Formats: sequence, C-alpha cells, structure tokens
Amino acid sequence: MLDDERALRLFLHLANSLNFGRTSLDCHVSPATLTRTVQRLEARVGHRLLDRGPHGVALTAEGQRFRDYARRAVALWHDYRNEDPEPAHLTGRLALFATVTACQALLPGLLGPFRAAHPRVALDLRTGDAAAALARLDEGEVDVAVAGVPARLPGALVSRTVASTELVFVTARDRPDPELRGPFVLPQRGLVREAADRWFRAAGRAPEVTAQPDGHEALLTLVALGCGTGVVPRLVLETSTTGERLTVVPAEPAPPLFPIGLCVRRADLRRPLVAALWGLTEPEAVRGGR
Repeated sequence: MLDDERALRLFLHLANSLNFGRTSLDCHVSPATLTRTVQRLEARVGHRLLDRGPHGVALTAEGQRFRDYARRAVALWHDYRNEDPEPAHLTGRLALFATVTACQALLPGLLGPFRAAHPRVALDLRTGDAAAALARLDEGEVDVAVAGVPARLPGALVSRTVASTELVFVTARDRPDPELRGPFVLPQRGLVREAADRWFRAAGRAPEVTAQPDGHEALLTLVALGCGTGVVPRLVLETSTTGERLTVVPAEPAPPLFPIGLCVRRADLRRPLVAALWGLTEPEAVRGGR
C-alpha cells in the first residue's frame, strides 16, 4: 500500500486538472517536483498513469484505476485521523514569523491541519521583512519562521521546504523592457538580492541600480512607477495588489528556483508545540543546517 498521502493528493489534483502547470501553482510545488512525484508513483504501481500528448494530458486506464484507489486511501486516512479517540490537547502559545506573502499564500495550508488538531494553542503571528526572518528565529524571538531558505542554514536551525517559486524580473506594464536593459530596482539585502547578484555575475553584467528598498512590496511599487526593472519571487508577484500593473521580463538563463521553508531551531524539535507543527507539515523536500 502506498503511504505517501502528499503524493496521492498531488496525483488526485493532477488527475482532476490534467494540467501540470495548474497543479504546480495550486499545490505550491515546482513542475520538476510534480513530475518526479508522478514518476515515483508510476514506478511503484508498475504502469504508466498519465499520457502527455499534443492535445494535453490524459489519464491512462491504469491511471483511472489508480485515481479510484487514491481517493479511497486518502479518505480512509482522513477518517482514521478524525476518529482518534484520545487526541492530544496541547495548550500554550506558538510564535511564528512570516512575510505578508507567506501569510496569504502558504500559512492557511500549513497551519490549517495544526489548528484543527490543536485548537487550544494560541498562534502569535508576526510579519515583517523576509531578510530578517532567520535572524529573528535564531535569536529566539519566534519559535517558527516561514522564509526563504539559504543554501546553508545556521547549524542551530533546521528547515523543511514547503514550496518553491521562481525568481522573475518584472517591469511596469506600460514600460516593457524585453532585453533586461535596466536600470534595476533590487532588494537592499536578503536571499533574493544574493540570487540576483549571482545571476548578474554569471551573465557578466554590472547592473545600474537606481533603488534598493527593504521589502518586496516597496520594490514592486517602485517598479510600477517606472523606476526600473525589479526581481522578486513569482509567489510575491502573484499575491501582490500591484501585480496587474507589472509584466514579467524573460531572462536567459532563468534564475534558479527559490525554496521557501518551515524553519525551527533544531533543539526545539523536542518541544511538544514545535514537534506537533513539524509533524503535521507536508514537506516538498527536507533540508537541514550543518
């Protein structure tokens, strides 16, 4: 029996949408992760589940059978979880930090199962600049941070990647910049700025930077005002109220995917509240600091 509920849920969404791009966006996983998930399921089942052709994606006969199995398996697991005769009644307060974008796009899905399982736990949710998230966690100001994950975490922290998003260049819709000529509006600091700097170095370019705002929303506002071309995670662009005034500028090569993780202090995994949230979080991948 396949016991990977997340893989089954991804397959069920894909079986309904028949669109890899739509399922990737709706489930906050990268297209590569979704493809690997389907490939692993097909390897376990021993049959091809989906056909990709010139007219789109279609379920094979085995795919239709497996969809029925997946529905039953997910429903049985849900029933089992809901029929726990002695649920753990955790109490206390859990302090979390996330950007406004993460609050809107990720936290409902991340915290929903925890809230349902432990309704007596008070959630202290704080927002702010993404660049400060891990520092606030490392210093003990919060118990959990949902933030961009660097290639190497501080040794005291551990992260479970819950979503990946592209980094995209954007410019004002009425002032297109199809060749990325600049000038540029870049974050003052943080992982997005570091990724942008690496991209420019690899391209052998020294960008003209006209503004360096602290936050993504400030950056998008300056870009919409015509101050230059900016770079942000696509997830930020899609949740921003400024997005309708902007357009994406193609970049070659494309910047790398930007991982977003649920981050905690490694020692806190022994604390009941943190351990409960960690255990109820469905990972895209697991990465830890060294």
